[in-house]
Amino acid sequence: MPKHMHPTELAEKLKAGESVYLLDVRQPWEHEYARLPGDVLIPLHELGERIGEVNPPEGAAIVVYCHHGMRSLSGAAILEAKGLGECYSLYGGIEAWSLLIDPTVKRYG
Repeated sequence: MPKHMHPTELAEKLKAGESVYLLDVRQPWEHEYARLPGDVLIPLHELGERIGEVNPPEGAAIVVYCHHGMRSLSGAAILEAKGLGECYSLYGGIEAWSLLIDPTVKRYG
């Protein structure tokens, strides 16, 4: 079962320069509207067939995110089942990131 990573923990890792692989499992229109810098977009319904595109650097924390954190749990579970190691779901998704860490990230209307 994937673990959650709280937005503040992710922000601390990024600020400290730790290696983090961000995977957005939302739809392309959602990604265009609001996203985290340096992420990779693979919509959840395509993740199983596109698993070969997930290529995190050695030792990177894999953090999957979506809007509120539900799709990302499924995405992280898929990655773990495919042997990509320990994966995290961003708790509260990009919504929580916008509210708690970076208010410049647009929130859904």
